[in-house]
Amino acid sequence: MGKVTGFIEIERQERTYKPAADRVRNYREFMIPLEDRDVERQAARCMDCGIPYCHNGCPVNNQIPDWNDLVFHKNWEEASRNLQSTNNFPEFTGRICPAPCEASCTLNIEDNPVTIKTIECAIVDKAWANGWITPKPPENKTGKKVAVVGSGPAGMAAAQQLARAGHDVHLYEKHAKAGGLLRYGIPDFKMEKHLIDRRVLQMEAEGVNFHCGVHVGKDVTAAQLDENHDAVLLTGGSEAPRDLPVPGRELNGVHFAMNFLPQQNRRVSGEPFDESGSISAAGKHVIVIGGGDTGSDCIGTSFRQGALSVTQLEIMPVPPEKEDKDLTWPHWPLKFRTSSSQDEGADRDFSVMTESIEGEDGRVTAINCIKVDGNMKPMKGSEFELRADLVLLAMGFVHPVHGGMIEELGLELDGRGNVLADQLAYMSSREKIFSAGDMRRGQSLVVWAIREGRQAAHAIDAYLMGSTELPR
Repeated sequence: MGKVTGFIEIERQERTYKPAADRVRNYREFMIPLEDRDVERQAARCMDCGIPYCHNGCPVNNQIPDWNDLVFHKNWEEASRNLQSTNNFPEFTGRICPAPCEASCTLNIEDNPVTIKTIECAIVDKAWANGWITPKPPENKTGKKVAVVGSGPAGMAAAQQLARAGHDVHLYEKHAKAGGLLRYGIPDFKMEKHLIDRRVLQMEAEGVNFHCGVHVGKDVTAAQLDENHDAVLLTGGSEAPRDLPVPGRELNGVHFAMNFLPQQNRRVSGEPFDESGSISAAGKHVIVIGGGDTGSDCIGTSFRQGALSVTQLEIMPVPPEKEDKDLTWPHWPLKFRTSSSQDEGADRDFSVMTESIEGEDGRVTAINCIKVDGNMKPMKGSEFELRADLVLLAMGFVHPVHGGMIEELGLELDGRGNVLADQLAYMSSREKIFSAGDMRRGQSLVVWAIREGRQAAHAIDAYLMGSTELPR
């Protein structure tokens, strides 16, 4: 424990943002990091609890008190080694993870947790800047060949672990570049894509073979992968979006969020796409249906494209300003939160159901809404109309796409339509076919995807070799 009285003497200090008026002019990251000395002071606030609940809150089981102590003592390089022993990509989680570890922090009992996410990001950014992160190729090869389908965080984490274990790893991605939702879903203003590119270079140096632009189930069959590899891991994500079955859904100007967000990411990176299907919020009144992170990303992107107004609708009631700690801590609490994108000027409304969408000449002009009670029942007399030039559906994802490789392999599904596989063996209903990440557990967080990728790699290595030294 770096400073016994640190949590008493030092106030919580978080990273700050550039002003909204400045940051909406571009797609660059706008978080302002703390100085090293301030990060070290924040690390001194860690209480080194006898029972570190932050371990339980963190899906990858980061050894948070350990690297907090190392940072406080200015041993940043060792802190980096410790951090990356449990998390393959701290620069991703340090930017876009909602930090369930901080919700579990003992100091969060008084709403004053250690700035774990800020410290994590500072450690890994400093490690990259100082050249401490280098490829770790295996000393020996096993002669086993593994295919990983999907290059999101689960697939990338699994591929890296398996390559380091000495397997011949082939990572297949249907899009032009690796990263999955990290590249094509998360806006650049939240996470710039050069962070993914440098990890790809590291993984290639470790022996991972990337096959981008190859759609398994179309360009190559799943049966071919099965035949030509000793194990196959499916990490294709949960891509079937939840639709809005109301009159007017077919109108032009009503789009799924994941038809909207990837286009802008491709514009920023210069990657070509079919401009005939271009979606833009410029000069429009935008309605975002769905109150989660994807909806928030639509808000920030719409403002940067030049939207006249953005309104976000959520069918759930407005959460409480403050949770009941006796009931929730150390678990993730339901409480009112405002994202950086929402803070850029969006209007938000809760307990709202969309009843229909109106249009003229085949294009959306308005949506008709009604308020609902706590039981999701419409409240008579609460109807209202909102002007809409663009409607973005961001209501989550129901399950992975079943057509293609899942149907071809004849895999069993769970009750929610995800690939059936447990959290120990990660094997599907078919021998040597494994699944992890959102494809197995349903839509979730990047940190859960990394955890599942690491654990699936552990299971596959044990399956192929009879035992494994990979961490779980």
